[in-house]
Amino acid sequence: MAVRATEAQPRPAEPSVTAQPRPAEGPVTVGPRPTQEPVAVRPRAAQESVVRRHELAAFLRHRREHITPEQVGLPRGRRRRTPGLRREEVAQLSAVGVTWYTWLEQARDIQVSVQVLDALARTLLLDFSEREHLFNLAGAVDPSPGKNCPSVTAAQRAVLEQLEPFPACLQNSRYDILAYNRTYGLLLCDLATVPPEDLNCMILAYTHEEWRSSIVHLEETTRLMAAKLRAAMAGHLADPAWKTLLKRLRTESAEFREAWDRHEVVGVRSKRKQFVNAHVGPLTLDHTDLWLSPNSGPRMVTYAPADEASRERLEKLHAIACREARGT
Repeated sequence: MAVRATEAQPRPAEPSVTAQPRPAEGPVTVGPRPTQEPVAVRPRAAQESVVRRHELAAFLRHRREHITPEQVGLPRGRRRRTPGLRREEVAQLSAVGVTWYTWLEQARDIQVSVQVLDALARTLLLDFSEREHLFNLAGAVDPSPGKNCPSVTAAQRAVLEQLEPFPACLQNSRYDILAYNRTYGLLLCDLATVPPEDLNCMILAYTHEEWRSSIVHLEETTRLMAAKLRAAMAGHLADPAWKTLLKRLRTESAEFREAWDRHEVVGVRSKRKQFVNAHVGPLTLDHTDLWLSPNSGPRMVTYAPADEASRERLEKLHAIACREARGT
């Protein structure tokens, strides 16, 4: 079959463009630009993630460059040209891979665990505000206590010390133990042996066997503690740290899950408590909360002896704590 050739149609002439003379003086007015294809807009959450990663990278570099090797126990050496620490030194001290840490400083899109962030905070000698900034940039919840009470003042520590031999501690509204005197450190268990992420009265009351065995009326105590936590959490429902605490308690303790699901609510109140201390035996103590700020924030928790026998045993416990602190 013969193929019929298609005749090419003449293309229409393109419109001529007349160059406009540039004005000799005065501002240049830019006219409307031709319509372009729409540019893909990155979602806001993704934009914030990119900004956070670059802020985190810059923060890590700045801190690394301002810490001397001597500050972290490393020799300076003769050929050191890098200001501060090298990347490989930070990685080694933090027990992470050099490549992985380098990616952090390059703002790569990688996940950072709270354990690694904690190690970096210690290696880079971050104070409370800097540590909080690090976790915020990484979009993570700091597991260490103290978030609701960023600093324990020297005056507050002095009060804790002056209360000896009466047990006393400083807690935030989430029941994290922020500071304590020597007698409190041995009241229910040896707090010096407890990991920082476990220094929370709720965690200890539901998961720490020695702590639990020191409480005489354990079932009643833990039930009331769950009710107090529910009452306190009403003002922190969207707080990631509170949600993390609740999730951990529900995961690790069937007893807590049962108490929590009762939906009981109890406010904080003074109460007489009975303990059996591993060093000095039975103690009957009057518990009191001293609030340090409005809105049920940080508070000083104190225990006063309810009888002479308990007073004498607290004095013995304080003496034991002092000997242990001296290592004798």
